[in-house]
Amino acid sequence: MIQDKAVQYVGLERVEGPLVFVEGVQDVGYNEVVEVRDQRGNRRVGQVLEVNRDTAVVLVLGGTSGLSGSETRSRFLGEPLQIRVSEDMLGRTLDGLGRPMDNGPEPLGGELRSIEGSPMNPYARQYPSEFIQTGISIIDGSNSLIRGQKLPIFSGSGLPHDQLVAQIVRQATLPDEESQFAVILVAMGVKNDTAQFYRNSFEESGTLSNVALFLSPADRPSVERIQAPRSGLTLAEYLAFDRDMHVLVLLTNMTNYCEALREVGTARGEIPARKGYPGYLYSDLASLYERAGRITDSEGSITLMPILTMPSDDISHPVPDLTGYITEGQIVCDRELAQKGIYPPVGPLPSLSRLMKDGVGEGSTRADHMPVSHQLYAAYARAQDIRGLASILGEEELSPRDRTYLEFADAMEQEYLQQGEYENRDIEETLELAWKILSRLPRRELSRLSEEQLDEHYQKSAGTELEE
Repeated sequence: MIQDKAVQYVGLERVEGPLVFVEGVQDVGYNEVVEVRDQRGNRRVGQVLEVNRDTAVVLVLGGTSGLSGSETRSRFLGEPLQIRVSEDMLGRTLDGLGRPMDNGPEPLGGELRSIEGSPMNPYARQYPSEFIQTGISIIDGSNSLIRGQKLPIFSGSGLPHDQLVAQIVRQATLPDEESQFAVILVAMGVKNDTAQFYRNSFEESGTLSNVALFLSPADRPSVERIQAPRSGLTLAEYLAFDRDMHVLVLLTNMTNYCEALREVGTARGEIPARKGYPGYLYSDLASLYERAGRITDSEGSITLMPILTMPSDDISHPVPDLTGYITEGQIVCDRELAQKGIYPPVGPLPSLSRLMKDGVGEGSTRADHMPVSHQLYAAYARAQDIRGLASILGEEELSPRDRTYLEFADAMEQEYLQQGEYENRDIEETLELAWKILSRLPRRELSRLSEEQLDEHYQKSAGTELEE
């Protein structure tokens, strides 16, 4: 570390994209904070990415526009990038470095924390096992979110993922609990009208006081997107593990984050991997996602929902592909459902919550929750096969049973999936709605449900008992 913090390095070797190269440095470390001042004395914050002999590669978070190769002054501060975190940040709108964007004062109290976070001891992790209610039937009923889980949303350009994110932020809750609950939304590379939509949505619903909003809009330097999720997760760690709160973190849009990583990698001259992304994309994403979870010596938890858009709706694209390896399931938005006017357009078949079985059922939601979910999936999968057959043979060639399955699929889409943007359904309402739709099928077709469950919930109606 530099002993005399007054030492400044004047001039730059060169400027490449968001990077500056400072020559002649001594005792400079990786991830160290750099104060960069242009010829007018304006201060920008940078971070050391690499030190090669006596040359430091510095990522300038405020962008390099206007920096002069001869007059720029750099000062290395000998510490990692930190932000001040406190409960006062709830209800605030902040930038990617935790600085106020709402014309309010700097957050008071709390403490300074490195945005890189503290490694979580794997032995100290607790297995996620408690239900979080989002008020959205296709998530709560079929792809339940569990406290401490990492459950991404895979979407596509033009699909209403922003509305879905806002609805989750407004409605997410811990049913039947008095625990403190907070939501952190990190929005990277979003348009200003989208950022305004988020702010207005939370203010009008009265949830803003429980939400910390980190914004790095599209008109800000793209490299700020690299720090924004780290800032949000640093606050989440403080609230969860120091203040014993349960925190839901939503990161949108992770594709924009990965594009910023690719930009920095290209400027550094790194050898690209798939689609031009850096070869360390997997480990970089894991360094973010694995900050979620529960630990044994804390009552709090961090639940993570990354949101990403799949270029050309390609689920094998590196960003969703690598995300899927790290997380525990996925919520997949379906363009065909969106074209039918269904909101939220979440596809029942490609969506999955791998931890759902551990957080629902008797003592948490209802004993019939998992069997109902399995039955909905099986019946809808069969209906999709029948739809494919009908597109070839024509619906008039189908058997009465097959036509009943088509009616079931239409009802599931129009009544179970379809939901108002401001409609908040509790889990009881969702499960009763699922039973109503399943009761359109003959009782003998519901093989995933026990006789006791059928006796209690099956709603016999005309036409459901078809002959073999």
